[in-house]
Amino acid sequence: MSANSLPVPEASPSGENTNVCHSWEVNKALDLLDSNADSGLTSQDVQQRLEKYGDNELEENDGRSSWEILLDQFKNIMLLMLIGVALISGFLDLIAWQAGEFKAGEVPFKDTIAIMAIVILNGILGYVQETRAEQALAALKKMTSPLVRVIRNGKLTELAAKELVPGDVMLLEAGMQIAADGRLIEQSNLQVRESALTGEAEAVSKQANLILPEDTSLGDRLNLVFQGTEVVQGRAKVLVTHTGMRTELGKIATMLQSVENEPTPLQQRMTQLGNVLVTGSLVLVAIVVVGGTIQARGFGNIRELLEVSLSMAVAVVPEGLPAVITVTLALGTQRMVRHNALIRKLPAVETLGSVTTICSDKTGTLTQNKMVVQSVYANNHVFRVTGEGYTPTGDFLLDSQEVSVEDYPEIPALLVASAVCNDAVLQKEKGEWAILGDPTEGALVTVAGKAGIEKDQWNSKLPRIGEFPFDSERKRMSVICQVEEVTTGEASLTAVDPVIAGLIESEPYLMFTKGSPELTLARCTQIHLGNNSAPLSDEQRQQVLAENNQMASQGLRVLGFAYKPLLEIPPEGSDETSEVNLVWLGLIGMLDAPRPEVRVAVQESRNAGIRPIMITGDHQLTARAIAIDLGIAQEGDRVLTGQELQHMTDEELEQQVDLVSIYARVSPEHKLRIVQALQRRGRFVAMTGDGVNDAPALKQADIGIAMGITGTDVSKEASDMVLLDDNFATIVAATKEGRVVYTNIRRFIKYILGSNVGEVLTIASAPLLGLGGVPLTPLQILWMNLVTDGLPALALAVEPPEPDVMKRPPFSPRESIFARGLGSYIIRIGIVFAIITIILMLWAFNHCKIPVEGLDPERWKTMVFTSLCLAQMGHAIAIRSNNKLTIEMNPFSNMFVLGAVVVTTMLQMILIYVPPIRAFFGTHWLPPSELAICFGFSALMFVWIEMEKLFFRLIGKKSV
Repeated sequence: MSANSLPVPEASPSGENTNVCHSWEVNKALDLLDSNADSGLTSQDVQQRLEKYGDNELEENDGRSSWEILLDQFKNIMLLMLIGVALISGFLDLIAWQAGEFKAGEVPFKDTIAIMAIVILNGILGYVQETRAEQALAALKKMTSPLVRVIRNGKLTELAAKELVPGDVMLLEAGMQIAADGRLIEQSNLQVRESALTGEAEAVSKQANLILPEDTSLGDRLNLVFQGTEVVQGRAKVLVTHTGMRTELGKIATMLQSVENEPTPLQQRMTQLGNVLVTGSLVLVAIVVVGGTIQARGFGNIRELLEVSLSMAVAVVPEGLPAVITVTLALGTQRMVRHNALIRKLPAVETLGSVTTICSDKTGTLTQNKMVVQSVYANNHVFRVTGEGYTPTGDFLLDSQEVSVEDYPEIPALLVASAVCNDAVLQKEKGEWAILGDPTEGALVTVAGKAGIEKDQWNSKLPRIGEFPFDSERKRMSVICQVEEVTTGEASLTAVDPVIAGLIESEPYLMFTKGSPELTLARCTQIHLGNNSAPLSDEQRQQVLAENNQMASQGLRVLGFAYKPLLEIPPEGSDETSEVNLVWLGLIGMLDAPRPEVRVAVQESRNAGIRPIMITGDHQLTARAIAIDLGIAQEGDRVLTGQELQHMTDEELEQQVDLVSIYARVSPEHKLRIVQALQRRGRFVAMTGDGVNDAPALKQADIGIAMGITGTDVSKEASDMVLLDDNFATIVAATKEGRVVYTNIRRFIKYILGSNVGEVLTIASAPLLGLGGVPLTPLQILWMNLVTDGLPALALAVEPPEPDVMKRPPFSPRESIFARGLGSYIIRIGIVFAIITIILMLWAFNHCKIPVEGLDPERWKTMVFTSLCLAQMGHAIAIRSNNKLTIEMNPFSNMFVLGAVVVTTMLQMILIYVPPIRAFFGTHWLPPSELAICFGFSALMFVWIEMEKLFFRLIGKKSV
């Protein structure tokens, strides 16, 4: 067969042909790939296949360049309008400068310079946020092994992993990282850690002689190995079947790059806001220009009308809003870090508040990632065991009553077997108990410790002198121990520990066996009854198997234990003849126990209208037990497996996602499809994950949440948020913070835009009222929008949460920024602002026409400017609550608002009374009486908002 016809399928995000080798015999696979298990490929074959399939590397799609990202920042409609304003303002200043209209010491083009500075700063701000480089693919590339051992031309050789081709024969040993996907030709005690792909930490025992169905889920493909996974123990010879982007890792890279970044709800709302503001501004400009032209019966005042239009355009754009939002989100990230949630992308802070569905992994997020023994069965007694984690303290309960294990001698014998037939070590580190070794064996050492059976002590009583290691075909392991004297002197049974004495007669050795309950029980002929043993009856066998099924149905991982007294040490490799005629001890069932705080968090999320979903690579029985225990699902709820999902169309899956809360044995593409189906149903999805397999779904989700402790670099780079404690409860706490941030963003948008509408209407009215001049220059408007609006807005961003923030459903992420009465509030308050200011403006214009020595008649403009600024201070104080009067609130619950009001007021006074600053901003000195009038008119804004609250309270309606 030529290299061009090799049956290596193209990578497919939909999962087609992902299991192409499962139905092949090894020899047939070798024939199809035109390879030889003993001699491998020839140099000519390798060259042909490299030309066809390319290097064994992950390929990266071209993204936007830095220049393209920077230019995109200036496509924002509000920035484009400001650029236009700056250019026209510069043109008018140029005409005035050439005509000699600038006074001595007056700075030309200052409005243009100020506006362009704001435009550039906003552009840089957006560029910095958007150029957080997407490093997920780079992290994937790090997982490929640099060197690999292969057989080529009949010789063993070592070469770079990128030179592998389909058909190569690859040799694996413990500690090696697998460089390509392949079919096992032969193996010896091979165990591979596939957590990067499947999310499950426990190593998988591989078997070369299996033939599996083509739809077998990724976690159950025991005759295949995959790129990016790690050999834990054993050795193997592997036929390479897929390289580069055709590997499972490559398919994940393909999915990762095919997922497009959608704008967040906040970004969509800001785009909508910009469109509304610019459209409204242009309409007002048109009205003013047309009305002014008609009023003047010609174009003689066109320059004045252009100046008015420029001021209106600057007034309508909230120049300080992007900076305020960025700082608000940054403050939110700091608060979230204190709750163990690290935000990688700023918009994710607000986006969290819109989440309607949380898709969570099981291991380590909903559970403790610590196997804990839940149940012990011996001599027809079922004991429940309490305690958490690896702490060796807990009680044994029989029929819900605490019992002493000494009263049931069959239990100590079973626990001694669990401690001795064990390679894990239990130790205390920094005040916390932890294990070195396999989590399952750690749970067995812990449960023995709860009964006072310490492994170290029993290792000295029963020192190990031989063993039969775990084998994936036998599915059990055995250790041979020597019975030691407890006291110095003669070896006498009376001096031996009572537990050991109950296991032996005069034999000097004991063999303890643990493994699959069914296979271990099948090798037993007797049963241990505490102080002696008896023949194992068929009825007792059925009772043991029934209890094993009962434990398994509860999601427990069950191990069976047995022993055998020996007169001599069995020879190495005699496991098949030695592990017979065993004495049955009992069953131990364990579970990766749920985190205690997650139950409360699940209930809190449900109260908040957020639906939790479990998506795991674990077995469906285990997933169901955990989900029911935590309140994620109820008895009778359907569990959808990856195998079932594989046969569903996207439309069928979409019909099921609102009904299913547990997904088990899922593959990478399944997770991605689940998230996409939920999104098509209009759900706003947060997705957790830690493995490489989770990266595409994390990127597709509205909020991707990676695990900080167990998470891979790939998952972290693809995520929006990282859980520093890998805890589901942290997600709920972060969601609460997201809701608070969004509420505060709406609060300061109300504040800023209400003021801006008032400014625009005031400016527009001046020429229509025949006042003969623009009351506010663009520079003064920029001051108001950046300083007078900005400082109080930042203070409003840290307003404490409302009491019911997690007792209501999430607001729709697709709702308009003006939803729930916000738009009507902005218009209403803007009109009130304008009415108050226009009344003052008319009075001040006529008042200032009266000649007063030393006072400029143009100071009426400064009175208007000052009144608008001071009125916003009253607005900031009143807007802290939508419904409570200011006198009903604790003034010290947000000291930042009071501080911002005081500082901003003082800055405004500097603009009026410090000569150099006054000259730059074009303001005029005001006598105290006129300043007092400004304060008086400004206070009316505060009074109006407080009266509105009273009115809405009387009619029983909540304000926005």
